[in-house]
Order: sequence, then C-alpha cells, then structure tokens
Amino acid sequence: MSKQNQYAGSCLCGGIRYEIQGEIGEIVQCHCQRCRKANGTAYATNAPIRKADFKIVDGEHLLKKFQSTETTQRCFCADCGSPIISIKTETPEVYRLRIGTLDTPLNHTPTHHIFCTSKAEWETIGDALPQYDERP
Repeated sequence: MSKQNQYAGSCLCGGIRYEIQGEIGEIVQCHCQRCRKANGTAYATNAPIRKADFKIVDGEHLLKKFQSTETTQRCFCADCGSPIISIKTETPEVYRLRIGTLDTPLNHTPTHHIFCTSKAEWETIGDALPQYDERP
C-alpha cells in the first residue's frame, strides 16, 4: 500500500474486506453495556473515520446492520459475526471503526476510556489513560 493514509481490514472469516483512504481518528475504549454486548468483551476499541474514506472492497453482501438503539446501527459480518463499524444518526458522515478488524499496522494508541461507570464489575482498567463517566 503506497498511500500514506491507506488502511485495510477484514472480518474474522475474511468474507468482508475494506479499505480506508484517510485518517483514523482518536482511538477510544468504550465500556458501555451495549459495546460490551456487541463485542463480547470488556470494552470496544473504536475510532472515527470519515464515511467518504471507507470502502468495502469484498463481501459487501455479508455486511448486516442491527439497529441497537434509536440512533445507532451496528454493522457486522453475517457469516462470522465480526463487528466492523457503527453508524450514529447524529453523525452520519462519520463511522466508528472497530480497530481490532484492521490488518494494517496503526501508529497511534488509545487515548482514553469512556462510560467507565458502566464497566463490567470483573474488569480492572490497568493503564493510566484518562477515564470518563460518559463521553468527555
């Protein structure tokens, strides 16, 4: 990949492959219950990307959408269940990329934790990143 801001990613089964021709924004770790349930983990690691920069290059027919709240759609692979992006109605030009689906190395790291009052009771946040009760 020769472009400076080009990234590639895929789902677990490889059925969905995508490219990002632009910046990946600030990486955030969200501990809200919906993110925990959608990812099956203690938190979701997400970053904003511009919708215009995101392109599915293979397997678009596998991308399924689930309306998890009135304002949020979660998009995932219909075959393996990997979460790929979420879309919020208040920011339709911005997707929230699930960072774990990237195949391209990323040079920046998470910046903070959000919805920490909702974190799983068995989880201990073990880094020194700022922690917020909601979105800062």
